[in-house]
Amino acid sequence: MASKEDAALFRAAIGNVTPLAEQNRISPPQPATQARVRVTASSHTLPDTLSDSCHDDSPEDYLSNGISRLTLRRLRRYAVQDSLDLHGSSVDAARILLQQFLFEAMLHRLRCVLVIHGKGINSQGGEAVLRTQTRHWLTQHPQVMAFCAASPGAGGSGAVLILLKTNS
Repeated sequence: MASKEDAALFRAAIGNVTPLAEQNRISPPQPATQARVRVTASSHTLPDTLSDSCHDDSPEDYLSNGISRLTLRRLRRYAVQDSLDLHGSSVDAARILLQQFLFEAMLHRLRCVLVIHGKGINSQGGEAVLRTQTRHWLTQHPQVMAFCAASPGAGGSGAVLILLKTNS
């Protein structure tokens, strides 16, 4: 809160102000509405094709064959079209939820999605099991072109941005 002295100094510094005429005003653009995918129980079950056996650390970034490193830089600027939060899920439940989410995203032709897996801070031993497994599963999924850690505001190392193939 500005003091009365600061307000008086500000008014003195800017002088007389004339409001813009109505015809010279520019309305701020309306934000684009985003398609939201809701993972629902589908009429058919998806085959569980993702392996849980992960022997080494999961990659921070991933690019499928033939994809340029520049894609990762661009991915960080894409608008997230939907997200999935796996906090509190068991490994088996998380794998199934991830597969359903990616399937629904592909049906709705989404390009960039966010999966929040957490950092493992509250898990036993502080081990980030879902973080490791999620990234491992994503490297196996045929529709995933690339992924990278989300921006700090979107979850940082506790979330992953995913670039999906589009079937044009």
